[in-house]
Amino acid sequence: MVAGFHLIWTAYGWWLPNDPRGSSSHEIRVEKIADLGHLHYGRKPVQPPGKEIKQFYDQAGDLLKHPHLTLDYEDIEIVGRSFARVIEERRYKCYACAIMPDHIHVLLRKHRDHAETMIENLQKASRDMLIGVGKRALTHPVWGGPGWKVFLYTQQDFVREIDYIQRNPIKVHRPPQNWSSAKDYDGWMPGKY
Repeated sequence: MVAGFHLIWTAYGWWLPNDPRGSSSHEIRVEKIADLGHLHYGRKPVQPPGKEIKQFYDQAGDLLKHPHLTLDYEDIEIVGRSFARVIEERRYKCYACAIMPDHIHVLLRKHRDHAETMIENLQKASRDMLIGVGKRALTHPVWGGPGWKVFLYTQQDFVREIDYIQRNPIKVHRPPQNWSSAKDYDGWMPGKY
């Protein structure tokens, strides 16, 4: 039985279908970016160097319909506050969250809302708040799509994913983040509590 979800999504224009690392896309729908590289479904077993990824996104930025933006420190605070509001209002249980410059990781316990609905709620609230404070234009997409989910079944899954999410900012030389509503995994599993 599914106990929780590791939810992941990107900022607009990041992790395109022909990303050199591979992607979850089956096709390239925007002809302008097709020449940037070939489509590879799934993560490539050997990942390209950071220089190659940066070059790809430098070129992609010139082809996108909207400016290629990342979340700065102020944006990250705004997104964090919007997530906190949704988590409290919807009564989600959050065990870990990393708000990165170009993507998001959130670990939530299973809930009456489906994982896709949880992503929608978090994306909408954060987009609305960024627009509301003047950090994004109404016409500029904030997020790059509906994201994806990783199912968590066991306590070990939770512990592993919490650690992964908490290390995400540190890997890119940013300070640790603590957005979660639960300080540590409480051992909850479906059918136990």
